[in-house]
Amino acid sequence: MYGMVSRAAAGHEGGSVSSTGRSAEVRLSIPADSAYIAVPRSVVGNLAARNDFTVDAIDDLRIAVDEACALLLPQASDGVLDCVFEIDPPQLTVRTSAVVPNGWRPDTSSFGWTVLTALVESAAAETIDGRLTITVTATATAAEKA
Repeated sequence: MYGMVSRAAAGHEGGSVSSTGRSAEVRLSIPADSAYIAVPRSVVGNLAARNDFTVDAIDDLRIAVDEACALLLPQASDGVLDCVFEIDPPQLTVRTSAVVPNGWRPDTSSFGWTVLTALVESAAAETIDGRLTITVTATATAAEKA
């Protein structure tokens, strides 16, 4: 089943994803089809804008999430791409994951990975139980200094 769920992080009432300083998490599952990449790209742009990221930093995050999705899409064995957006102001972390063939990892020397890592503070790929997760992190205050 595909859909989006927003919930407040543990210990917080409500679920605001604005620049109020509250932590929150948004989960999104989409079909592993390039026609749907615009959805997580739009979500990260909206969340970053609500959390005081600069216009340039928002564009960088959109491109980084787009690249993470593009790396995983062709390998998504079960046809589903999951994204978890963790807001912990001023930091925004996006975990994009999919079930992948045994032993598959993104080529960290590829152009796509180079673009992804250049646009965010940190990027990593990790496989647990056949699910590969690409994690990207950016901070609003770090984006202002760039």
